Amino acid sequence: MTGPRVVIIGAGVVGAALADELSSRGWSEVTVVEQGELPRPGGSTSHAPGLVFQTNPSKTMALLAKYTVEKLVSLDLDGEPCFLQVGGLEVATTPERLAELHRRAGWATAWGIKAKVLSPAECAALWPMLDPELVLGGLHLPTDGLAKAVRAVEAQLRRAKSRGVTVLDRHEVLDVLTAEGKVTGVRTDQGDLEADIVVCCAGFWGPKIAAMVGMELPLTPLGHQLAWTTPVPSLAGSTEEATRPILRHQDADLYYRENFEGLGIGYYGHRPMPVSPEEILSVDEAEDMPSVLKFTPEDFAPAWTESQRLLPDLGGCEVGEGINGIFSFTTDDYPLLGPSSEVEGFWVAEAVWVTHSAGVGAAMAEWLVDGHCSSFDLHECDVNRFEKHQLTPDYVQMRDCQNFVEVYDIKHPLQPMEEPRPLRVTPFYHRQQELGAMFLEASGWERPQWYRANASLVERYPAPVPDAWAARYWSPIVAAEAQYTREHVSMFDMTALKRLEVTGRGATAFLQQMFTGNVDKSIGSVTYGLLLDEDGGIRSDVTIARLGKDRYQVGANGALDEAWLNRHLPADGLTQVRDITAGTCCIGLWGPRARDVLAPLTADDISNEGLKYFRGKQIRVGHVPVTALRLSYVGELGWELYTTSDQGQKLWDTLWAAGQEHGLIAAGRGAFNSLRLEKGYRSFGTDMTFEHDPWETGVDFAVRLQKESFLGREAVVARQEQVARRLTCLLLNVPETGAYDQPLGKEPVFDGNACVGYVTSAAYGYTINAPIAYAWLPAELSAPGQRVEIGYFDRRLPATVAAEPLFDPEMKRLRG
Repeated sequence: MTGPRVVIIGAGVVGAALADELSSRGWSEVTVVEQGELPRPGGSTSHAPGLVFQTNPSKTMALLAKYTVEKLVSLDLDGEPCFLQVGGLEVATTPERLAELHRRAGWATAWGIKAKVLSPAECAALWPMLDPELVLGGLHLPTDGLAKAVRAVEAQLRRAKSRGVTVLDRHEVLDVLTAEGKVTGVRTDQGDLEADIVVCCAGFWGPKIAAMVGMELPLTPLGHQLAWTTPVPSLAGSTEEATRPILRHQDADLYYRENFEGLGIGYYGHRPMPVSPEEILSVDEAEDMPSVLKFTPEDFAPAWTESQRLLPDLGGCEVGEGINGIFSFTTDDYPLLGPSSEVEGFWVAEAVWVTHSAGVGAAMAEWLVDGHCSSFDLHECDVNRFEKHQLTPDYVQMRDCQNFVEVYDIKHPLQPMEEPRPLRVTPFYHRQQELGAMFLEASGWERPQWYRANASLVERYPAPVPDAWAARYWSPIVAAEAQYTREHVSMFDMTALKRLEVTGRGATAFLQQMFTGNVDKSIGSVTYGLLLDEDGGIRSDVTIARLGKDRYQVGANGALDEAWLNRHLPADGLTQVRDITAGTCCIGLWGPRARDVLAPLTADDISNEGLKYFRGKQIRVGHVPVTALRLSYVGELGWELYTTSDQGQKLWDTLWAAGQEHGLIAAGRGAFNSLRLEKGYRSFGTDMTFEHDPWETGVDFAVRLQKESFLGREAVVARQEQVARRLTCLLLNVPETGAYDQPLGKEPVFDGNACVGYVTSAAYGYTINAPIAYAWLPAELSAPGQRVEIGYFDRRLPATVAAEPLFDPEMKRLRG
């Protein structure tokens, strides 16, 4: 097997890893082109300090880093190691940071990486230079360390070349050649290279390369300060590059690494220094290398002062030399991986730091060769994940610069971006402001979390108070709104959910092939089902409403669903997929009295017989034409009511006016999340992702094996008898006094001393009066009554597996 002709643009740590991984899988017709001179061509790899800290709130990013460590540890170049596994130590100098280190230890443990929070004395033993009076504790990962990036590049390229890969340095890419929407080759200053696949691994030059095929990459090159000290007295005579752990002082945006007799100091606390890719000098023009900008001592001054305070041994030293080295930042801190949605054969692997480089190389190779990646869940990293507003240059630079500022900040799981806002507002926005909505943000939309207008309900619906961390972005109003919805009726703004329209003579056949459910039913039918990958993993869960013979509305999870459907569209032109989200809006009207509100407003029959559960039809609500789908994500009677954006406010006002005599309120996302967990409804991207299949996730009811064919059918059938883990409902206890501990997601779950899984979604169930957590557990631990513990900061919370759904298991309220 030689594989297709592949050109990899960029021979940095990502391009080298990809060439090595592709050739190890039998693809040998691979050419790596690099504008600089190897082994130090001049990109970010050439100056990277090499610190690899594996801990990350994202399981995917942590596992990509773990793979990188394991691979680089196994590599050497002429007997010299490619990784110095000295460990990693993150220290806390504030109580808030110490609590965060316990949370980070939980992530590492959940992802299978050994980690331990140390006492101040233990930190000082590992790093004697530390001032023990300043340190409150530290997080130690013994498998972290220093990647020798340039050495690793050469080792991987050498191995790739032994398998037939061609490596061409001093070749500048001038253009990516295409014909009829497909890649045909790459034009360099030394001639053209034919290609079936082109992978852009050009680092901060990536936007320039991607632009050659009309692709926008939301990536900003930013300068980052790295300085080297003169010899440190306590390191005098050191002949080893590094023996102590790499060190982070995140309270001051600093990191440190040994360098024989001195230290390297990295600093993120300075002003953002964005650089346009077009302004970066060429390899020949740069004085040192294009990725290195002139050091600005005035920006580094606070870092040096703080470093001398934390490490008193630096008092007699000086900053010997420094650089402002360029690295890539993205709008959401994740890499940009995957195929172009416009040009067949053009792929990117961009915004990847040394920490994740080998893992990304492995993931991309698997994706390219097999057509999917089963080893890593890449939904967070897929380059097609962005909404259109997230690709505008001003947005990209603002968000990327802010992410630089916040790179070491303690971030809450619900913490929204602050700027630029508001970006997307629903037709209900001004009415929500009038009701005192507390807005968070979802895909750029302003989405209410709760409404201050409902504060008077708190006394009527008291609820326990969560701990201080969980209480951020929470209010007792959330509890009141949830309980009120169960007893009366509420309106929820559902506009932020992606809506796609699939039309054309081929629409039914196309959706039948893409979707696990049967959509070839009567007009008005609504079907819940899954999009699967070829390996049987879940790409998304969607609802499909048949609104006409050749017209369907798909309730999707985001831009990835649109890209996935478009990628698989038949070439016959009989089917079209269109994003209608911006031009439409949606109100969820739910609760026992929902029909009392809606029925007087329409002449259409919305009785139980007139509009059954999981059916939809076009109705009139007052003066407003509405698509009414009888669905409910909160487990109560009601409808999703869709109309065009121009009539959205009229729909809101019509429902609001009619609903007052029935006690109608507006309720927010906080209540919504509590209600959906009581019903056991899964959320894609949180409870289930690409790595999970329907059987283990508990959504196998959505797989219609009576259908002879759909994408992933053969693979998903094979996985039916291989269930080793299950998404499991856990209930926690509430103390008789004081605040209760409320997990928020990603916490480790223990059976005795063994970490056996992790939490996905969690919230307080106000109807059942207990905290709920969903978690991935081994199948043998998923039976109701099983006891486990959830790791929450520095403590363990007892939890019990519960049968689900917790609320209305007979579905009587939904079908009434």
